[in-house]
Amino acid sequence: MRQYELVDRVRRYNPDTDEALLDRAYVYAMRAHGDQTRKSGDPYFTHPLEVAAILTDLKLDDATIVAALLHDTIEDTETTRAAIDKFFGPEIGQLVEGLTKLKKLDLVSKQAAQAENLRKLLLAIASDVRVLLVKLADRLHNMRTLEFMSPSARHRIAQETVDIYAPLAGRMGMHEMREELEDLAFREINPNAYDVTITRLRDLAARNERLIAQIEDQLKSRLHDHEITAEVLGRQKRPYSIWRKMERKSIGFEQLSDIFGFRVIVPRVEDCYGALGIVHTTWPMVPTRFKDYISTPKQNDYRSLHTTVIGPGNQRVELQIRTDEMDQVAEYGIAAHALYKDGQGSPSDMLSRESSAYAWLRRTIELLAEGSNPEEFLEHTKLELFQDQVFCFTPKGKLIALPRKATPIDFAYAVHTDVGNSTLGCKINGKISPLVSELQNGDEVEIITSKAQKAPPAAWESLVITGKARAAIRRATRVAVRDQYAGLGRRIVERLFMRAKKEYSDDKLHGALSRLARTSIDEVMAAVGRGEMKASDVARAMYPDYKEESAIRRTVPKRKESGWFGLARARSLLFKVPSYSDDGPAIPIRGMNNDLPVRFAPEGGAVPGDRIVGILNPGEGITIYPIESPALQQFEDTPERWLDVQWDEPEGNPQRFPARINVQSLNEPGSLAQIAQVIAEHDGNIDNVQMRRHAADFTDMVIDLAVYDLTHLNGILAQLRAKSVVSSAERLLG
Repeated sequence: MRQYELVDRVRRYNPDTDEALLDRAYVYAMRAHGDQTRKSGDPYFTHPLEVAAILTDLKLDDATIVAALLHDTIEDTETTRAAIDKFFGPEIGQLVEGLTKLKKLDLVSKQAAQAENLRKLLLAIASDVRVLLVKLADRLHNMRTLEFMSPSARHRIAQETVDIYAPLAGRMGMHEMREELEDLAFREINPNAYDVTITRLRDLAARNERLIAQIEDQLKSRLHDHEITAEVLGRQKRPYSIWRKMERKSIGFEQLSDIFGFRVIVPRVEDCYGALGIVHTTWPMVPTRFKDYISTPKQNDYRSLHTTVIGPGNQRVELQIRTDEMDQVAEYGIAAHALYKDGQGSPSDMLSRESSAYAWLRRTIELLAEGSNPEEFLEHTKLELFQDQVFCFTPKGKLIALPRKATPIDFAYAVHTDVGNSTLGCKINGKISPLVSELQNGDEVEIITSKAQKAPPAAWESLVITGKARAAIRRATRVAVRDQYAGLGRRIVERLFMRAKKEYSDDKLHGALSRLARTSIDEVMAAVGRGEMKASDVARAMYPDYKEESAIRRTVPKRKESGWFGLARARSLLFKVPSYSDDGPAIPIRGMNNDLPVRFAPEGGAVPGDRIVGILNPGEGITIYPIESPALQQFEDTPERWLDVQWDEPEGNPQRFPARINVQSLNEPGSLAQIAQVIAEHDGNIDNVQMRRHAADFTDMVIDLAVYDLTHLNGILAQLRAKSVVSSAERLLG
């Protein structure tokens, strides 16, 4: 394409175009790329020129056409942002920089580099939508010339296109571009399926040519009889959309019933509904296949009436009925909005007000930008873009658009992150329903919340569909875990200061953060709670003259219940039995729902009534052991990990704790049932049972229980021993 041809293309839809600006950009880009060539051998400048030509078909403004001509200059030539600003102004400079990939990325994986470049692009799009339009045109031309790339590069680019760029075009309502991108990517990713689909479609089109013409004529005639002026266009569905439908529904080509579709374009909105009535009284409609996207537009601004009827020859026919304005938006999406062509105000601000598609994109980008790492960002972007939708309502009638297979949890997070984090249950259409229910079009969803719930269960992450919900759950879970570790760390630090008779204050610690290489007090406390930093390090940072107390030698108590029996090196341990401690309070321990990162001994648990000790495991929190546990011997050489702990059972709210017992029973029918009945009758809960047969007549059962305290556990053991089928019943201490 020559220079004057580009100017002529722009002048056709914009007589007031700045011809001098276009000429200057044409010459500048051609000189900047110089002798560079593409893989095809063509001069490199042919690529930005073709990108600009694609954008003239969308009737875009001068700045966008110029940005298309210059879009690779900063990335692939010696040109700088400052030079672009100097010759073309900061508006065009910002557009070109937004299209420039990050250079010298020091990232471990190619996926991380891809994600960082995508993050930069999307943030630029949030500032100016024209960045997106140029990028989509750039990708379209690259896909049209993909055959000149290496096989691995072709597959990677095609996969990225179908994962990111085609869905992004669809979300912006640019269906024509989305369909071409999908078909080009489909041809590369699955060439055999593409060839088969194309061949079958051609054969079908040849066989049904007369039928299509017959339906078109009947539609036009019926509409004309009712004085509705309409343009009727028959079309065949695209290869990729057909393949996806076959894959999704696990059906063969012969089972597809709506390969042909017709578009009915009418002058006014009321004519859409008039035409719909004529169609439905001419041919029987297919139940459940009617959708009204005029009264309830899609999130990408798409508006149309959809219906499927049984037409001539018992052929299913899909119809889309809409006005010419709706058709423009359906084909060109945000590019159909002439908002940024009048030069009044920021293009993105105006488009955010007028286009719900772009407003959605900006909100989504803001949420995605909060991701903690590049791979998460890439994953969430794919989740948000590549989804069909269902439309649900709040009790007040607000419309919430969600991906198919979304749950009430996704709905809650779509309403507000705080609503999602505090969700306890839901009502769907007035009925209490599980939170894992799959939402359907038209559902009214009421979310039941509780202020007592501070963070969602981590398991929800595997249940949700939307990237927003997944990111929010991960973030809330991380915050909750960090808060748990910070709470534990604070108790450990305050206890050490009390024992050392030193004054602790957050203000004093704040002044010592630089010496601990941390940026906040919570960060310090969480590091102590995780075992990554010693409490004594915090003390030394605040009080440089602080000296860590040396190991205290004590006479080993003779009584077994003191807890020191069997520990060969007990004299040198820093740990002191809680009941003998007089150097400050022990850390209080509650049950399984404790707000500290606490676990119980994996091979036997611990229950109130046991003398207990806490072992600090770096990165995991505290593990609670009964003082008689033989497992404590492995920690003899690390006294700094031992913590004073004590039970802290809230009155009136008993909690269960884990314990393990070994029951040897007679090997006869019904013995397990009798043992389980004893445990159930005494309000014990069985978590797990392992059975081993050591002799023909006896079976050993290792049973994990949840009980209230030591008295409760001993009562169950006593009742088990009284059973005739039980030979012995003992507690196991891991």
